[in-house]
Amino acid sequence: MGVICSVAREPFVNSHIQSERTSPARVSPFAQAAGFVRAHAVRIGAISAAALVPVFWHGHIEAGDLGSHVYNAWLAQLIERGQAPGLWLAHCWNNVLIDWMLTGFGSLVGLHAAERIAVSLAVLLFFWGAFALIGRAAQRAPWFMTPLLAAITYGWTFEMGFLNYYLSLAFAFWGLAIFWRGRGWQRALALLFAPAAYVAHPLGLLLLIGVAAYVWLAERLRGRGAYRAALLFAACGALVALHFYLARHFITDPPDEPYWTFSGIDQLMIYGPRYWIAAVVMATFAVVALAIDRVERWKQAGRDNLSAIGIERDDMPQGLWARFVLPIELYALLGVGVVALPDGIHLPQYPAAIALLTERLTSVSAVVICCVLGVMRPRWWHLVATSVVALAFFGLLFRDTGRVSRMETKVEQLVRTIPRDSRVMATLPAWPEARVSFQHIVDRACVGHCFSYGNYEASSQQFRVRANEGNGYVMTNDKDPAAMEEGWYEVLSRDLPAWDVYQCGLNDLDLCIRPLAEGEDVDQRGVHPAERPAIDMTGAPSPPAKNP
Repeated sequence: MGVICSVAREPFVNSHIQSERTSPARVSPFAQAAGFVRAHAVRIGAISAAALVPVFWHGHIEAGDLGSHVYNAWLAQLIERGQAPGLWLAHCWNNVLIDWMLTGFGSLVGLHAAERIAVSLAVLLFFWGAFALIGRAAQRAPWFMTPLLAAITYGWTFEMGFLNYYLSLAFAFWGLAIFWRGRGWQRALALLFAPAAYVAHPLGLLLLIGVAAYVWLAERLRGRGAYRAALLFAACGALVALHFYLARHFITDPPDEPYWTFSGIDQLMIYGPRYWIAAVVMATFAVVALAIDRVERWKQAGRDNLSAIGIERDDMPQGLWARFVLPIELYALLGVGVVALPDGIHLPQYPAAIALLTERLTSVSAVVICCVLGVMRPRWWHLVATSVVALAFFGLLFRDTGRVSRMETKVEQLVRTIPRDSRVMATLPAWPEARVSFQHIVDRACVGHCFSYGNYEASSQQFRVRANEGNGYVMTNDKDPAAMEEGWYEVLSRDLPAWDVYQCGLNDLDLCIRPLAEGEDVDQRGVHPAERPAIDMTGAPSPPAKNP
């Protein structure tokens, strides 16, 4: 974490490193990190422990696709032992890191413990990588931002279970933390994170390269306002040009929601409108705190006393806004990217689209918002405000993920009542207005006992587990898993024998399992989303709506 800053208001390295004979610019970022960790070991340990609480607060880690990753790690074990004929492992070098971690740890300690270990590592890498990046922008350790950063760490991207992409962002943050304000050979150390970012997900590597290039060019043009503005417009133009290139050469999908909703605070919107409490507090804090900080600096600052308020002499050409400029530019570029880039793109090598790109990008937007806020002079009330955001968010998240965890326990009980190695399909409608689903709780519940026949990973061909036609364990047509999840997949003779897990009542735990018959829809007896009660602010059900 010492890569945060080599010039800071608070010491980041040991005194022997900062001796008169040692120039901070010549000190390795890793030596700085070691010094920073030694200086703040207790604080770092306490914050890390607090950041990991959501990983352990329920019997299951409820994070969307995570259940699918665990299930496919189990399938990979079966494939390696020759116990799943018709399934095979592709030699993939990206979008596989979390799967490698689950398989590797799983072979040593079992998949349940491996899941906790892998997710804990992912959370800490993301949290402290973002912390380091914010510190680089602010040139100080952003302790007052840690509650808000914890909420973003468990935001939409995590709750969707996009953990390969999540890890890729984490490594990109670490690389950028070294590159930003780095000097000479130190910047080359950012390349050490590039392979890990690529193995996790290519988008993280693209982020690392793109932002590093912009930072480098922006620093070269420091103090040259017209050229700096030209750089920003050129970068925006490149994103617009990319939009037209993708639209011309590929099939693309626009986002389902209005563009204005993808600002970064949408990362706090998870299971329903109640999460607006945390999102609105975050947005209000950002606007008010930045306004107050600007007014205070304008009142106190002048060219003769810039250093007294924490503005370095090197920043004088850009005045009071010096440290804010680059984070604001990056946030503006992300905003253009949200509008210009597609939400989904169909690449010819994959039968299924690479989807939800717009929503994923806002993870970066949220961290860059924290970079902007981190530049402010810390005040005691900043910590209070960010703590309110975190308490509101985690209070809601604990309640909702607890409900999902109880549903998963019920599913585990149901699948244990059917013959071992049975095929299982599932239609579990998401809660009204929720932005994440819990369909994959069935995948994880099947580990060691049954086969989740509608799992999407093999048919998408974007992951390492692949399936031959007629394998008997998983669907191979990429359209079938989506149809099954929506409840209108018609059961074929080749699918049988198979069982259906479905919602058989209005209560969350009203889950049932039944054998399927040829020619029927999987959700023939299920309670459809329109029949389910909406969730109000108190959690009390409202009267069910009628099906049209």
